[in-house]
Amino acid sequence: MRLKPGRLPSALTAGLAPIYCISGDEPLQVLEAQDAIRARARELGHVDREILQVDAGFDWSRLAAASGNLSLFGERRLLELRLPTARPGQEGGRAIAGYCKAPPPDTVLLITTGRLDRSAGKSAWVNAIDKAGVLVQVWPLGGRDLAGWLRQRMQGAGLDPSAEAVQLLVERSEGNLLAAAQEIDKLRLLLGSGPVSTEAVRGAVADSARYDVFDLGDAVLQADVRRTLRVLQGLREEGEEPTLVLWSLSRDVRAVCLLRAGVREDEVLRSLKVFGPRQALVRAASRRGSAWDWAMLLHRCARVDRIIKGAESGNAWQALRELGVAIAMCPDGTAIHHAGA
Repeated sequence: MRLKPGRLPSALTAGLAPIYCISGDEPLQVLEAQDAIRARARELGHVDREILQVDAGFDWSRLAAASGNLSLFGERRLLELRLPTARPGQEGGRAIAGYCKAPPPDTVLLITTGRLDRSAGKSAWVNAIDKAGVLVQVWPLGGRDLAGWLRQRMQGAGLDPSAEAVQLLVERSEGNLLAAAQEIDKLRLLLGSGPVSTEAVRGAVADSARYDVFDLGDAVLQADVRRTLRVLQGLREEGEEPTLVLWSLSRDVRAVCLLRAGVREDEVLRSLKVFGPRQALVRAASRRGSAWDWAMLLHRCARVDRIIKGAESGNAWQALRELGVAIAMCPDGTAIHHAGA
């Protein structure tokens, strides 16, 4: 059975499954899912705990041995298997699938692993867990999901935030749920329970946003100028290389240019490695502006590349800001990129 992280607590109240697998790379959600399972296991008498940390030289026969060992005092057990990645290898996959065929009645197995990609998600060992237990896949939160998570968390802490206060916290903690949770705890200590205004958030919460170049690509494709500038500033402060930032922008512009030129959509998206929800963003962006507008933006990318390499005078980050705004505003921003081309 597959569950979203938010559904796990209610599922645990109904009882424990013999096997849980928590996958993902968002630390707070993974940690809280693990803690919820551990707490419920203790409530139901699984006080004996054993941890198997998988590394390069791990002996997978230890999993079968651990499942067969009885507790010294006959107590129920929690067995934790920690995988560094979602690729346990053939031997590991067989060992996990074999365990799932006949899990011992006195033991709960908790598997923690990295994010399952499409290939790993279809593997035999994952399907075995899906049939015998519970699979919880943790994904980074963004947009409305992040706002909803923050509001629910604040309300759980006794806070009653305004919509504007939630949005400000989204902007200041985007991509970093652990920092967001800490800021909510700080607000609770400073304000007590009750209403939370934007002024209170602005005064108490540090800017803990964490971005990557894919966040920038999403912002410009969504024509969100404000977020584009915020992400660019965050990338600069985090020490990101301008070359990588330009790569992200130019890849999306090139994709739109090819679509407007009549190249087959599946060929464009596959060749430029545009996957998942970003495909819809590229399609939507290709309906903005003209083919000439996007060709001029690609020409602008080449100019920024020359600035970064020192072949043309100018400030690289300023040029990147102007380019990002021009892409986000296309076609309304055509005058901007014409003036800088």
